[in-house]
Amino acid sequence: MTSALVVIPARLNATRLPRKPLADICGKPMIVRVLEQAQNADIGPVVVACDDESIAKAVRDHGGKAVMTRADHESGSDRIQEAADAIDPARNHDVVLNLQGDVPLIAPEAIRAAFAPLADASVDIGTIMTEIRQEQFRDDPSFVKAVVTPLGSTAYRALYFTRATAPTGDGPLFQHIGVYAYRRAALDRFVALPASPLEVREKLEQLRALENGMRIDVSLIDTAPMDVNTPDDLERARAAVSAQ
Repeated sequence: MTSALVVIPARLNATRLPRKPLADICGKPMIVRVLEQAQNADIGPVVVACDDESIAKAVRDHGGKAVMTRADHESGSDRIQEAADAIDPARNHDVVLNLQGDVPLIAPEAIRAAFAPLADASVDIGTIMTEIRQEQFRDDPSFVKAVVTPLGSTAYRALYFTRATAPTGDGPLFQHIGVYAYRRAALDRFVALPASPLEVREKLEQLRALENGMRIDVSLIDTAPMDVNTPDDLERARAAVSAQ
């Protein structure tokens, strides 16, 4: 396994937080905060795939690399695939890691944890999860559950992802975190596939991979990174960065 190409998809328009990638967090746009955390993970070059020149300018003004992509992509996976083909047409990187642009406080080790499962050549996609420790979130459909089988102390194979409270019975529940490391051929196959029945029903894109026989392995990390979707989230992120 060679290094990953880390691609951060960024779309300017967001319903709950307008111009979200450019939101200021203690003197830097949020997209730049995410870019810096990805660079600190040190698993390969990092690029922002964006749909608006203002995002590209903000990234470049802070020394980062950005590439413009089509504005009509339906998902981040489609956007990162376009960006990867534009940036690396020779396919020197055999892994493309999709890091969401709204996690300005994600730890570099969490990014590396999503990359780690691809050390096994039979794994198509690597991702991460954390244990749900607060009772009120166990039944919350916004906390996507990873149903997994253990492979080691922190390594698991994904059997299913769901918004339901699963599995039943005694034992931990795990929250899936949407950071994906795709083997390059797996990404090409994934974006070419139509939306699958369970993907449509659960509104979870990763189910398309499982329904088509692709293997997803999951690394367990200690805590979930804070994502920023609302003005209140943004204030919490600013407070957290100020406290560092």
